[in-house]
Amino acid sequence: MIPNGTRITMNPFLRHSQLLIVGLSVASATHTVRAQDLGLRGEPQSHPIAIVNAFIEPVSGPSIDGGWILFDDGYILSLGSDDREFSDETMVVDGSGLNVYPGMIHPYSRLGLSEISAVDVSRDYSEYGSMTPEVYAKVAINPDSTLYPVARANGILLAASFPSGGRIAGHATLTRTDGWTIEDMSVVPDAGLVVSWPNLRPITASWMSRSPAKQRESAQAQVQELREFFDGALAYFEAKKAQPAIATDPRFEGIRPLFAQWSASEATSPLMAMAQDYEQIASAMDFAQDYGVRLVIVGAREAHLIADQLRANDVSVIILGTHRLPKRDDSAIDEAWKLPLQLHKAKVHWCVASVEMHGNERNLPYHAAAAVAHGLPVEAALRSITLSAAETFGVSQRYGSLEAGKSATLIVTDGNPLEITTQIHHAFIDGRQVELKTKQTDLRDKYQRKYRLMEGSISSAD
Repeated sequence: MIPNGTRITMNPFLRHSQLLIVGLSVASATHTVRAQDLGLRGEPQSHPIAIVNAFIEPVSGPSIDGGWILFDDGYILSLGSDDREFSDETMVVDGSGLNVYPGMIHPYSRLGLSEISAVDVSRDYSEYGSMTPEVYAKVAINPDSTLYPVARANGILLAASFPSGGRIAGHATLTRTDGWTIEDMSVVPDAGLVVSWPNLRPITASWMSRSPAKQRESAQAQVQELREFFDGALAYFEAKKAQPAIATDPRFEGIRPLFAQWSASEATSPLMAMAQDYEQIASAMDFAQDYGVRLVIVGAREAHLIADQLRANDVSVIILGTHRLPKRDDSAIDEAWKLPLQLHKAKVHWCVASVEMHGNERNLPYHAAAAVAHGLPVEAALRSITLSAAETFGVSQRYGSLEAGKSATLIVTDGNPLEITTQIHHAFIDGRQVELKTKQTDLRDKYQRKYRLMEGSISSAD
């Protein structure tokens, strides 16, 4: 254990597993990652920690060069750039040459719900049936997934896990990326009801056998089916209120959290509409207005075409990736890369996700970085993967920025996390320092040692 009050120099060239600034002994633990993550979980913060002489990016305010941040019991106490004396019990850490950022938030993933895509029993993100609002992703989350450490090692400390399949897939959940149980990990157990919006734009490809008129008719019928389902749920709520003894319908109960007047909680869940095209987004907005529910558009490829209405109706948008091809042959080559800038200029509330599943959720910051290369301000890109994502899920009062009173959920880096060369040296979730070891880092260390020893043997032989 490192005694309290000790000043520690943080060497940016040390490997993740070589330095633990809170004095935990987990760095010396070795493990082999196979079917499940065998790493240790972070322990609760036991004393105040101050990181000094670091570049601090609060996101919600101006950057602090050569500043300090103090946190205890999982919460940020203060931060600034003035000369500051700390109590004897405070562990003072010299962060010269390093940076402190809020932990990144991934707004769309399957973390904890899918392990190996080729193995059916490890995929738990889809339920049978077309309308399954009674499904909650939180029930199926696997805290021992080997994919959590991979995301965590690149600074993703919170992540939303979405179910899929059918028209109404169920409820998403927002979790920490470290914890022994789902109760430990849970931030927002019900992050929203996921609905795959019908495709209202006819497909004209050569393989499509149905006429445009037939496709429109089918799509409108699917929207009407959604309306009838919601109407049935509202009628059920009225009947249940009048006669509590009537049989409980789990499917209709899955709709209840969306409606303030029927929900037992003050905070209602949003309708998470999976919608890419203009027609889908417009239809989802009409639906949400008619039923008085909060709406989040997930996908949003053509959100810029309806930006004014999105802003006017305070609809949030989750962009599903910038690393993708243009939709049509005549689309601009930079269509996907410029979408964040277009929404930023239109003052639409948006955040960005990586759609690279099964271990590549770690690429989240590089989707935001691609937009920076095409005109988006760096500050807006950082906000899109921190504070904006926190606002989308209603947790901005606790996560997403570095402010006094907020959670000490942060990363210590040797550069801007938008840069692919930047390394995450340390990470804290609610003040708990978490492991940054993964199967990849174990293999790296193994083969570095192998070739070091081989080189030594060859030198000795010579």
